[in-house]
Amino acid sequence: MLTVLLVVPALLKLLMVTIDEGEAAIRTRNGRPIVRRRDRPGHAAGDVVVLRPGTHGVFPVLAWYRRVDTRVRSTDLPARQLTAAGGLQHLVHASFDWQPFVTGADLRVFELEVVHITERTGNIVGAALRDLVRGEEGARLPENAVLSASLVDACAERVRAACGIELLSVVITGDALTDGYLLSEAITARGAAASDVAEDAWAGAVTALRSV
Repeated sequence: MLTVLLVVPALLKLLMVTIDEGEAAIRTRNGRPIVRRRDRPGHAAGDVVVLRPGTHGVFPVLAWYRRVDTRVRSTDLPARQLTAAGGLQHLVHASFDWQPFVTGADLRVFELEVVHITERTGNIVGAALRDLVRGEEGARLPENAVLSASLVDACAERVRAACGIELLSVVITGDALTDGYLLSEAITARGAAASDVAEDAWAGAVTALRSV
């Protein structure tokens, strides 16, 4: 009875693993991910073995598993001075949201082929952002929603191929959207209005003197 109550549950716990929502796992052997050697239905050769959320059987010694966080994460890009068409300079701040693709091929890239995922993705997104801003001719950048959608369309496939992750969105702000820029613009507009009032008053005074 003691064996049934203590040993059997311990063995079941040892031979079963539960993957929570927001996680995935890849099977490993001797600490290294298991890569499929042959094509199987739904799985290609070269993919890693993926465990999705749920309860799965494991076989200690022969195979184990490594958890992968699949929740959405956000990474900031350093502020950059980008040159638009006509030589206009924009100080651009950006961040991008991403999460791993839960497939055998993508997790193989994510786990085995890339050392710094955010650095590599940031380089790709930064290059695409530079190219988009270079083609802008206006004095201000487009609205964030427009520029973000164009940027995701421009580099999402490349990011997946290079890093195995999904580029969800890019949040972009620039000098034309910052409080400092808007404040300086308001001060300039106020100064111009005051100058116009002063000029009108001076013109009125000159006209009055001439009439005398």
